Amino acid sequence: MELAGPDSFELVFDHEKFQVRPDSGLGQFTPRACSKIPKLYVVAAADQLMYVGVTKQPIRNRLRLGWQAKGETGYYGYAWRHALTSATLHVWYHENAKDRSSRDVETVEAEVAFLVRTAGQWPLHQTEIHFYPSSDIHRTHARRIFEFVAGPG
Repeated sequence: MELAGPDSFELVFDHEKFQVRPDSGLGQFTPRACSKIPKLYVVAAADQLMYVGVTKQPIRNRLRLGWQAKGETGYYGYAWRHALTSATLHVWYHENAKDRSSRDVETVEAEVAFLVRTAGQWPLHQTEIHFYPSSDIHRTHARRIFEFVAGPG
């Protein structure tokens, strides 16, 4: 398993819409963020990991889904869009995923959430997580992601 990245984007938003902050130097998403390869993404604000998620969709489509959800299907969208007005979005890419499977990045997602919990509390705006048996490589990637966002130890 190989996770490339992260690409980082500054988001500004309210509960109805979001945009990549144009003055952040990354006024748009990168081509790989727009790809359909499995991605793990982390939302951070005030040096705190707020949410970790995975998607195979282009990241803009996934975020749009999280903004448009109204609960009709049981999904209410991102809780953090109601509590924050800006955040940093970090995206990692599973570029060698077989058959575009998300299983490995979902496993890393759970391990990242667990590391946040071990350091104090679950990610503040996490609403869902998938748990699968993990290996050393999943835990190594999770530690690297956690330390990138939260800092070492």
